[in-house]
Amino acid sequence: MRVFIAGGTGLIGTRLVGELRSRGDRPVVLTRRASGVGDREEFRGVELVQGDPTRPGDWQGAVDGCDAVVNLAGSNIFSKRWSAEVRRTIRESRVRSTEHLVDATRRASRRPSAFVLGSAIGYYGPTGDEELTESSPPGTDFMAEVCKEWEAAAGPASGDGTRLAIVRTGVVLARGEGALGVMTPIFKWVPGGAAPIGSGSVPFAPATGRQWFSWIHLADIVGIFLMALDRADALGPINGTAPRPVRNVEFGRALARVLHRPFLPVGPPDVALRVVLGGVAEAVTRGQRVLPGRATGLGYQFRFPEVNEALEDLLGSHRSARETPRPTSTA
Repeated sequence: MRVFIAGGTGLIGTRLVGELRSRGDRPVVLTRRASGVGDREEFRGVELVQGDPTRPGDWQGAVDGCDAVVNLAGSNIFSKRWSAEVRRTIRESRVRSTEHLVDATRRASRRPSAFVLGSAIGYYGPTGDEELTESSPPGTDFMAEVCKEWEAAAGPASGDGTRLAIVRTGVVLARGEGALGVMTPIFKWVPGGAAPIGSGSVPFAPATGRQWFSWIHLADIVGIFLMALDRADALGPINGTAPRPVRNVEFGRALARVLHRPFLPVGPPDVALRVVLGGVAEAVTRGQRVLPGRATGLGYQFRFPEVNEALEDLLGSHRSARETPRPTSTA
């Protein structure tokens, strides 16, 4: 299978490229820096296409002849404070890239049979203790509005032989990258011990970490993307989260344990994080309790359903050498 991937050099994309190659598929990676990416060990021998997915261009012709398209493009929401310009970039990097990939898909003389969009659980907005499935309604905050527009942009890809799957990704756990890349150094070096982040509801009270944390191991989110590519019955939204979400305080305690650090029961109030982080604090201090109903219904078997075993695998002294997703049946 020849798979066109936008955002293929990021955390999920790099791992997905490797898994596709290992099983004999041919990834085609869209990148703004083809020369630099080609020098990286994991991309040597990979077909690279120079281009910016947020802008139309000659790169769109490379979609023709591919069996599937995966869109993982999108700017990092945690890299800067959310000024009006940063919010615009967050939205444009997702919506415009999707529009241009859909346009390339529809214009192809041989259309891809699958279009897989990497969305986010931010679609649901903060909902307290409510259990969320793929049929739950969208939220109304900034990230929920972005996700709604993002997914709507992918809608026209469906039809004329192209199947649309939308993976709503949770917090991805990976050694030294993503959320753990930020949290691990803090938990290791904060004087006195690690502490929960966010109250879940009360902005001025000390943080107790009562908000839900919907996480997933890198191996499993890649496995879900592979399933979305392979399965003819993988249609519409699919939550990319582990089956057992935890509260932030539980996650913090588990992370402190694997790092051999003390854990404090309270942390800085939400308002303090807002002063430091700005609007992005909304994504840190409030969470969702998301369940992967569609993935489990399709038969996906999670390698790491429990947060303790996921963190031990990634950060423990006996972490596994391989993180290969379990194979899923095709239809």
